[in-house]
Amino acid sequence: MGIDTAIHLLRPGAKWEWTGGLGFTRWEDPRPAPSVEEVMETIEKIKAFEDSINTILLPEQQKAFEDYVGQIEKANAA
Repeated sequence: MGIDTAIHLLRPGAKWEWTGGLGFTRWEDPRPAPSVEEVMETIEKIKAFEDSINTILLPEQQKAFEDYVGQIEKANAA
């Protein structure tokens, strides 16, 4: 889940490029580009929805998830 998912929900089928906190560096769609705020709000809504689902993982899925989160945290710390 991330920017790709949020933009797809906001403007399905749009062609775009996003550069970090700068927002869109390319927008090829007749609809107006969503604002950075719209994208971030949509991401928060997606997270809230995901958190509301009572998912039960198998032990190997839980381990893979924890490994993935660890990789993200390590990358963010760098």
